[in-house]
Amino acid sequence: MTADKSKFANINFKQEGHVTYGDNNKGKILGRDTVGDKNNFLVHDVLYVEGLKHILLSISQLCDKGYQVTFKTNYCEICLPNSKEVVLIGKRINNVYLLDISSPTSIGFLLSKDDESWLWHRRIAHIHMHHLNKLISKDLVIGLPKLKFEKDHLCETCQKGKQIKHSFKLKKYCFH
Repeated sequence: MTADKSKFANINFKQEGHVTYGDNNKGKILGRDTVGDKNNFLVHDVLYVEGLKHILLSISQLCDKGYQVTFKTNYCEICLPNSKEVVLIGKRINNVYLLDISSPTSIGFLLSKDDESWLWHRRIAHIHMHHLNKLISKDLVIGLPKLKFEKDHLCETCQKGKQIKHSFKLKKYCFH
């Protein structure tokens, strides 16, 4: 659960009820979608909850998705399914495990500054970065942040869209 809309690539807004916190306060569920970077770590079915102060991860849901969660006395580790690769590390502070966001490999999806240009690329129909810069310079889109959009890698979706199938060569048959 999170209250930060910027963590979602796309969000399906749909009021689905509420969540109840440990102190019996309630928060409205305003939407749901996937958070993360497909190169690092994806969390599916993340709730967008109004007024939530922190990002909360459900350990049972991570385990249901195949992630391995190991708790030690002073820390916890979350590993990718069918792998020993650690993607998240949490330190134990006052009986709560807090995620260590200082490691760039651990939580790329929580620190979205680097991917903000690619987020806007996806949001605006996979538009070319050069055209995004033109939109900013002419102030044509309301809410588009004043960033310098640079193409530092290939968008997988754009690359697949440019691939075409070659048809088979015609074979000539002789009928007698």
